[in-house]
Amino acid sequence: MSILKSTSNNVNQTSNRVKKLRIATMVTGHFTTSPPPGVIYAPMDIAVAISEGLTRRGHEVTFFAPEGSKIKVFEVKTCGLNALRQNGELSILAGPNVSGAEGAKIYNLWDQFLLSSLYKEALEGKFDIIHIHPVDRALPLAYAIRNTPTVYTLHDPIHPWRAEIFRMFSSPNQHYVSISNAQRKPAPDLNYLATIYNGVAISKVPFIQKPKGNYLLFVGRLHPEKGVAEAVEVAFKTGEELLILGPPVTGEYWDKKVKPYLGDKIRHLGVISGRKLYEYYGNAKATLVPIQWEEPFGLVMIESMAAGTPVIAFQRGSVPEVVADGKTGFIVNTVEEMVEATKKIDHINRNICRQHIEKNFGLEKMIDEYEKSFFKIAT
Repeated sequence: MSILKSTSNNVNQTSNRVKKLRIATMVTGHFTTSPPPGVIYAPMDIAVAISEGLTRRGHEVTFFAPEGSKIKVFEVKTCGLNALRQNGELSILAGPNVSGAEGAKIYNLWDQFLLSSLYKEALEGKFDIIHIHPVDRALPLAYAIRNTPTVYTLHDPIHPWRAEIFRMFSSPNQHYVSISNAQRKPAPDLNYLATIYNGVAISKVPFIQKPKGNYLLFVGRLHPEKGVAEAVEVAFKTGEELLILGPPVTGEYWDKKVKPYLGDKIRHLGVISGRKLYEYYGNAKATLVPIQWEEPFGLVMIESMAAGTPVIAFQRGSVPEVVADGKTGFIVNTVEEMVEATKKIDHINRNICRQHIEKNFGLEKMIDEYEKSFFKIAT
């Protein structure tokens, strides 16, 4: 019996590898894929990585995105739509009678145009799977058009209002992928397909065994929930050098809690991307992640550890699922604990940091999980 069962499983696995899926995906109509300089949008990076990875495996991925988008997939469909934000905003947003509310409507309808075009083709039976990233805007269409399974990757926290809306629009053809188990806690009853951790292309990340720098690093949006002010406080209390990488901002938070401390030891370098970013990661003593919210997943953490640099992070959101406390960094609860952790950072083996990412958070592992999950529900 065991031999027969094993043979059957092997046949099914082989069948899955042979079968090619027709997958439609969409992220945003607001800007091109890849985005213009200065725009950081992690969901797009993940969507592109999944789509291009599945394309390399022979699946037919149709990516709906505005004119000028370049993705290495089976087909890019622009539907004649110009990006809302490209080399400056289009005049429609700067026109008369466009206030905050009207602007929000325009952003919504720009996405709805691509989504409507996608679901129109779905009605014609052109796809086996629809993979959507702007979940809130696709719900009505997926609720009404049920001939094709829709999979949403959830990139944001599931706040109570969002969970209620998900339940309101629930239907058997709609499935959710959480990017951490922690993300599910506010709404454990949704129709989850899987938890799939975000992945990093490890082969593109240089591993640095002996860092050249002697600094702490902060990478991300410079907003309160990311904890840049707390990172500055840690640097100030330890006397360590801190490099801050992220798009410039203005406002009271930045002006009062960050800007006054900038100088020779605490520096804001702006947006750094590509290989240069990984060099900053790899040459740091540690990357600080003092998040002030229940972040579903932090790409910064896996990018840092892939380069060999340990992470010191607050115990919130997905952090306990990503950082191996005492092995690839430290999980703490306060600024004071983070200060103490910086004094122990040399005890962390950088090789173990890299191995942890290779085993658990590699790009191919992420693509494997999406492919396997899609096969479960493909029409």
